[in-house]
Parts: sequence; structure tokens; C-alpha cells
Amino acid sequence: MPVNMIEEGDRSPRIILIEPTGSTAEVLLYGAQVISWKNERREELLFRSNKALSKPPKSIRGGIPICFPQFYNFGSLEQHGFARNRLWSLDDSPLPLSPANNHSTVDLILKSTEEDLKTWPHRFELRLRVSLSTNKLTLIPRVRNTDSKAFSFTFALCNYLSVSDISEVRVEGLETLDYLDNLLQKGRYTEQADAITFDGEIDRVYLSTPTKIAIIDHEKKRTYVLRKEGMPDAVVWNPWDKKAKALPDLADEDYKTMLCVDSAAIETAVILKPSEEWKGRQELSTVSSSYCSGQLDPRKVLHGIS
Repeated sequence: MPVNMIEEGDRSPRIILIEPTGSTAEVLLYGAQVISWKNERREELLFRSNKALSKPPKSIRGGIPICFPQFYNFGSLEQHGFARNRLWSLDDSPLPLSPANNHSTVDLILKSTEEDLKTWPHRFELRLRVSLSTNKLTLIPRVRNTDSKAFSFTFALCNYLSVSDISEVRVEGLETLDYLDNLLQKGRYTEQADAITFDGEIDRVYLSTPTKIAIIDHEKKRTYVLRKEGMPDAVVWNPWDKKAKALPDLADEDYKTMLCVDSAAIETAVILKPSEEWKGRQELSTVSSSYCSGQLDPRKVLHGIS
């Protein structure tokens, strides 16, 4: 049977999810951040910097941090919002969701505090369910408005994926879509390439994206498949060499072995009336991929993956 273990560490308690075939995931109570996801061969699938700051109030560089109630830095709120820099609690009474079957699962909750209300004056409950099954990691975030007035927010799950060599990676499923380019004053452009490949810094928000996106690692012959609901946008980010050197919690060469492909609701903010709830869903899975050439038909990557 799946096992949940709680360990104390130098940062905060962590929940270790263990799946019968041997795959594991680690979730910190601080920030409700998934910091590790290993397959049955004990290969780490998420990137985490060796220079990541290990103590609050900063979140760890890597894993899957949560951005709420904003993604961009607006007003007095901290960069990417405050949810990733708060201590969450185990949710003793999670709202009903579809059965977790044989998954190893943990439910966490964050509620607005009087201190948070000073900078973001809206009462809320933010819940996260993390479930682990064979070759699949599922995150289900939910936001409930517990205030007497409506509020809006933006949201993202920032997926730091571990890759063998960023120059050998391609992302398929975002071709022909419009995107906002953060390196060009958030100008709006249309993706012209058949697939996204990497030879320099990239920081884009792809809009109205499909529910499935494939991240293909040629060298490892492994494909990450990202499925998402309720989060129509996708952020693609790699700092490349100059930006990596400027980030204190990222090693100079780390950009070569990481890629962020995020599930997000950014362009159009989510609006919740009192007592309303928003729900998102993200599934990350891995499949082996082999090649006859450098090209891969994205329909074949995604076809038949349930």
C-alpha cells in the first residue's frame, strides 16, 4: 500500500509519498512545494539547484513552487505572490474529490492571516492535493473565497523539470499559439516554429494552450507529458548563462539541466465571488521515447496516453 511519512528537516516538515513500485515524492509544508519526484529507478525527475537557499523566507529554487495570488510582481505583494513563502498545514478535512484509488496522497491547506490581509485584503482558503502513482504526479489546487466581497487572482504551478541537456530538448504542443514575451516588454507574438527548441534565454507565456504538452528529452529518450485543466496558459522559462550567473540561488551551469514549463492562469485573472471556488488540475507523467530521426510527430507523442 502507498505510504505517507513525515520527516522533520532544517527547513520545515516534509511529507514523503511512496508508491508501491518504488517511486517517491517529497512535499514541504513550507510553501506546499514538491521538491522531489523520483521514478521507480530512483531517477530524479524534478530539477533542484545545489545552491538553493535552504531556509525561509525564500522558497527553494526548483521542484514545483506555487505562485498565488499573483504571478508577476505587482504592487506591494512579493514576487510571484506569498503562498510559496508561507507555512501550510495538513488539511484534516479536505473537501470531497474523486477517489485517489491506490495513490499515495497528501492534502494541504493555507488560509489568509491577519498579516497577509494587510497587503492582500481578501480572505481565502487555498488547498492543494498531491497524489503519486506509477510514473505520474498529480497536483490539484483549489481556491475558495471566504470573504464577503469578490476578488481576482492569477496562479501558476512552476514545474522545474530535470533534463539531460537543454540544447537537446524540444517542447511540442505550443506551435502556432500566441505568447507574451517577457524579454520584449511582454509584447504579443505568434509561435512560428514547429516545436520550441533552446539556444538562448527564454521567458514566454503561451496563451490558450492545449490540455497536453510534450517536453521531449532526446538524450534521455524520455518525454514528460504535462496535462492540465483550469490553467489555460503555459510559461516556458530558461535563464541561460548570463541570467543564471546573476541569480544567487542558481549555479552558473544549472541552466543546462533544467527547463520550466508551468501550468498557469495569467492572461485572464480568475474572479471569485463570495463562497465560490476555483479548481485546477495538473498531471505530470513520463513515457519512454525513441527516435528514427531528430523529428517527432507530436500527435504520436500524445496519442494514446490516457
